[in-house]
Formats: sequence, C-alpha cells, structure tokens
Amino acid sequence: MKIIVLNCGSSSIKYQLFEMPAKRVLAKGLVDKIGLKGSMIKHKRDDGASAVLEGEILDHQAGIEYLLGVIVSEKYGSIKSIEEIDAVGHRVVHAGEMFSGSVFISDEVIDALEQCVDLAPLHNPPNLKGIYAMKELLPEIPQVGVFDTAFHQTMPPRAYLYGIPYALYEKYKIRRYGFHGTSHKYVSRKACEVLGLDMGKQKIITCHLGNGASMAAISGGISVDTSMGMTPTEGLIMGTRCGDLDVGALLYIADKEETSIPFTNTLVNKFSGMIGISGVSSDMRDIETAADEGNERAKVAMEMYQYRVRKYIGAYAAAMGGVDVIVFTGGIGENDTVTRTKSVEGLEFIGVEIDEEKSLKSRGKEEIISTPESRVKVIVIPTDEELMIATDTFEVLHQLADKTSEM
Repeated sequence: MKIIVLNCGSSSIKYQLFEMPAKRVLAKGLVDKIGLKGSMIKHKRDDGASAVLEGEILDHQAGIEYLLGVIVSEKYGSIKSIEEIDAVGHRVVHAGEMFSGSVFISDEVIDALEQCVDLAPLHNPPNLKGIYAMKELLPEIPQVGVFDTAFHQTMPPRAYLYGIPYALYEKYKIRRYGFHGTSHKYVSRKACEVLGLDMGKQKIITCHLGNGASMAAISGGISVDTSMGMTPTEGLIMGTRCGDLDVGALLYIADKEETSIPFTNTLVNKFSGMIGISGVSSDMRDIETAADEGNERAKVAMEMYQYRVRKYIGAYAAAMGGVDVIVFTGGIGENDTVTRTKSVEGLEFIGVEIDEEKSLKSRGKEEIISTPESRVKVIVIPTDEELMIATDTFEVLHQLADKTSEM
C-alpha cells in the first residue's frame, strides 16, 4: 500500500510517500512559501536524487497538485501514476474531545474538525485545506486524520481539568489537551521495541524537546499526563513560548503595559521563552555558545530550561508511582548532549544513572545513554511523526476493510 502523508502549515506542506507495511520512504519534500514570493518545492527521492523547483504556488490545492505532479514525473518521480497512491494520511493538530484515535475522514469528521478551529486557529485551518484539496483532486482515495491531541485523550479528569468553574469546561471545553501526541506515541513504542520491553507494563516519561517542547507520562502504553495544555503555550520553557506562568503575573503585565489580548498572546508565544530570557536567540545552539562565552543571561536561560525538564520528570515519576524508561527526542532531545545530560542530573535518587561519555557522543541516533546498572533506562529515540501517521493510516484502513468484509 502506498500512502502519502501530508503536514500542511500556514504557508507550507511537508510530505512523504511511504510503501507500507514495509515502512519504506519512496519520496519526501517540502512545498514552501505558498502564496508568497519565491514559492518552491524541495523534493528528494529514495535513491538520493533531489531537486528544487521554483514556481508560483498560490494556495494549498495548487501546492498539492504541484507535489503530486513531481511524484509521478518521469524525471523526479517515484511512481508512474497517481492511481498507485492508495491513501492519504493527514497530520491534524487539534481534534478537541471528539477523537481519541486516528480516523477515516468522512464528511462528518470534516464537520467535527471545523468545529475545532477555535481551539487551534493557527493550525487547524491549513490542516483542513490539505483535506479539502485531496478531496477535490483525488476524491476516490481514502483519507485518514491523525491528531496531535488524540494520544492524550486517555488522561483522567484529575490531569486534564483546570481549577476554574466547571461550567466553563462544559461550555467552552477549556481543559488540557496536550500536543506532540504522534511523537510521544511513536518514541514510547520504539523505545520499548529497542529495549525489548512490554510496553503494557512500563512507566515511561517522554521528553520531546525542540523549539516547541512537551513531556508526557505514559503508563501501560497510554498517556496519563502531559505538559502542554489547552494550547501549546503551557509547560516547558520553549524557544519563544513562556511555558508555565502565573496567570496573575500575566494579568499584572497586561495591566501595567496596557496591552491588548492579541498583544499579550503574542508576548507569551513569540517573545518569551529562551529568546525572552537570554536575549540572544530562540535556538539552543546559539544560547549555549553565548553561555560558554560568559553571557550570564544565556547561562540562566539554560539552567531554567534544564531545571524545568528535570522538575517534570520528578512530577511524572510521582504521578505514576515510579518510572522505568525516560526517552529523549526532538531536535534538542536528540542532539543537544549538554541539555540532555543536565536535565537528568541529580535524579540518581529515583534510579537514573547516565553514562556521560555515551550521552555526550550520542547525536541524532538511537542510543541507550544510561549505565547497565541504572534502574531507569534512559534512551534517545529520533522521532518520526510521518512514519507514525503512515502506520496509523495503514491500520485504520485495514480495520475498516476487515469490518466491511464482515458485513
């Protein structure tokens, strides 16, 4: 089965073409600067051949038409005909409380996702544009939605409810939803596979550390808590997001600075976090360099970041009554050896022992970085959200086929 995975952003489309269940990537690429000057598609085939093709791409439908044309082209293509594509898997950020797993996209599902736009106004509209475009261009090909929030729908009310009047939850569904669910699901499964463990019996803490960052507590294979909330602003300190913040402090800032709600939203999402603290950059590499050169604010920013990760590990170990595996993933989690090592420093009391030499050498690859004696296994797993989307799409369609054959 050939499955194309689409991740549609506001002005871009990331795509990968998979051969399933072999998990072989036939092609991948990026349609960039949609609706902007300098639109282009960056395409790479499984044999390493690549191309950058420029052209006017006015909207997402035009971008998808363009990438489909490249995939089947004689010069750059991986397949001979569009008819070889069996399914489409879409990354969709927010599904609210409506879906607890990946689903076949029907008209009813599209209606439900449109109702969730208010919960993710920056992400869901472009995600939906990809669904609309494929429905128009390839109406006979089944589509599957894989949601960032779905994996965390197993959280109990004690973890997802906020301490606000319950009527506001009932009226507006204000609660913790969590994000990066596809990544947390993939790396927790993969870690158990690498370690030879039964996931159903493990207590796992996954640390997805990148410009956007979140952590999850996974017990018996299901998410029981996660650091991001109703929006991706809550939780860890991130590149430009503040993470956990006293609401009273935010109201105080808004009052003193006489800021509007849109400006305040921009403040906590775009000008806070590592860039706001360090004054250097939102990129951890730049901040580490500045810290090494003696920049005190950069040093403090690094310490705050590492402390927040360490604090969440402790909190989730307490919530689950222990921890068996800690997984690092994401751009920082996979490659920033200093941040990774410092984030578990001092956790020997819960059974964490790091092989510092192995940890400092491990970059961007699967690697057990704990010592053989460590009671808690600490492992680096490069995330692969596109593969998880392709896997879910394959499984959903097979389950649908099985049900159809039983009727």
